[in-house]
Amino acid sequence: MDATKGVRLRLFQILVVLLAVPLAPGPLWAQGSPSEVIEGEYLVKFKPAAFGQVLGKLRGKAQLKGSFAQKGMYHLSNTDASLLEELRADPDVLYVEPNYRLQTITGDAQGQAVSAEEIQSTQSYTQSGAPVKAVEAWARSAAYDANNRPIVAIIDTGLDSNHYVFRQTNSLWVNTREIPGNGIDDDFNGYVDDVSGWNFITNSPNFFDDEDHGTHVAGIVLGATQNILAPQADLEPAKVRLMPLKFLDANGSGSTSAAISAMYYAVNMGAKVINCSWGGGSYSRALHDAITYAYEHGVIVVTAAGNYSNNNDVTPMYPANYDVPSNLSVAATGDSDRLASFSNYGASKVQIGAPGVYVYSTLPGGYFLSLSGTSMAAPFVAGAAAMAAREAPNMSGYQLRSMMIGTADAVSYLSGKVSSSGRVNLNNLLGVAQGQVSTSSYQPAYKPDYSADRSPASDAGAPAGCGLVSSVAGAGWGLGGGGSGGGGMAPGTVTGILFLLPFLLWVALRLRSPKDQRRFDRYIMQSDLIIKSGDRQLVGTIKTISMGGLSFDVDEALERGGTIQMKVLGPDGREAIEVEGRIVWSEQNQSYGVQFSSVREQAKAVLFGWTRHLVRQE
Repeated sequence: MDATKGVRLRLFQILVVLLAVPLAPGPLWAQGSPSEVIEGEYLVKFKPAAFGQVLGKLRGKAQLKGSFAQKGMYHLSNTDASLLEELRADPDVLYVEPNYRLQTITGDAQGQAVSAEEIQSTQSYTQSGAPVKAVEAWARSAAYDANNRPIVAIIDTGLDSNHYVFRQTNSLWVNTREIPGNGIDDDFNGYVDDVSGWNFITNSPNFFDDEDHGTHVAGIVLGATQNILAPQADLEPAKVRLMPLKFLDANGSGSTSAAISAMYYAVNMGAKVINCSWGGGSYSRALHDAITYAYEHGVIVVTAAGNYSNNNDVTPMYPANYDVPSNLSVAATGDSDRLASFSNYGASKVQIGAPGVYVYSTLPGGYFLSLSGTSMAAPFVAGAAAMAAREAPNMSGYQLRSMMIGTADAVSYLSGKVSSSGRVNLNNLLGVAQGQVSTSSYQPAYKPDYSADRSPASDAGAPAGCGLVSSVAGAGWGLGGGGSGGGGMAPGTVTGILFLLPFLLWVALRLRSPKDQRRFDRYIMQSDLIIKSGDRQLVGTIKTISMGGLSFDVDEALERGGTIQMKVLGPDGREAIEVEGRIVWSEQNQSYGVQFSSVREQAKAVLFGWTRHLVRQE
């Protein structure tokens, strides 16, 4: 495409809304205190039948910051009071809730950070003194296999991938479908150059840890699977892969919307285990939906119970308290298996204990430090779950959770404190997992009971962030990698005119032999279109679409002949194509169009598979 000619346009993203789980009728409204929400930001979910009307309802009244394709949910900012009242009264709206804040869950540090030269290690598990039988588990685990390394997504403050422990063990997940540094979304997942993870704050592939928490958590995940405190030359290749997804900032604070984006990304990119060492006191139906999505895809989600010495059965902590069957809530225990004084607990809502007192692990810059918290207990369980998944790769997240609970060591100190009355035993876990190699995946049906997870505490607000940024009615436009799996591109990768075609259940085109003057069948498709031209932002409406192009109405004039590059995301929320074309004008129809100049054969095949659900224009 010649970038020096005409108006440079870029079709940024077509967001397709696909999944709509059965929901309780009527909207639910969550309230939160100002200190615990992102002011002026809301998460809104519409009924599927209303998707095509969403932009019309929001136009001129809010900014659309993100769209979560898997669940038909939208992240709004600059939302005025009148719009909120309209949404609350709108029968097409299922729920509206504040964008809550979320925080890391970490307690005290012990001692000073030390360098690699100061590490004194044996072949024992020395991150904690608890009798978790890690060394015995390492000895019996399956041999290293490059093709069998489960992915653990660490949704946190990021990761120092240059720390020698991660670099030498080759433990960082690599997106092999993405070409590093070429500025192109090679795998069409909506994220540009996401080679080893993503930053949902800056919408970029730079996930460097500027708070320490995520790097420490990652070291515990890896340390459950091998001795990370061995001399540098003796470090072995990692049997698991770490996927760093940054949504918490340098203060350990982030937003629910960003956490949701990271959750969808992790599931869509193949994570088997997701670690969440963060939380807040506010119930979010949107986050509940995201964890349900993980369950539906066989992923185990490991959550920290919290560090407030509270009973979670009485005072909820989220995401630890969600009743999703693959959500495993973890309390912190010490070397003697007593519940840590700071740890939350709950005979119903917390399932298991794990080492969380002065756990030694990695820090950015090549250092190590002991930290305490349920933030430290959860990643030990996440690493253990990944090891079990290596042995029994067909097992679902629900089965892994059940096996983790069933193989825990009974501890009298935990009786009445966690539902299993046990502390995780890695050797027991692997022994059972090795007997389940041929076990098929299974999990019970689950329909979220949103009312069951709500309580007075959840209305008080809680810690929450977001991903892709766009404007429905504002001065700026930027779409970064956000919106759950259907996300966007990093700022700076989008130039000229951006098109956004959200809210389609089906996009379909069919190629046929040329007939008369029409080369391609046209299909009727009513959908909103957002265009940016220079400093102008316009909203248009698509009229028809075909293999050869599309037509649309817009209120202001555009420069004809301008070349555009467009990206079209398919009905499955992942598959996508890219095409090029130019703006044309139809005097007969008095409407603008985009005439495709090239459609690759691979793209034609993809389009052909989408063709069964639109009405052809005669």
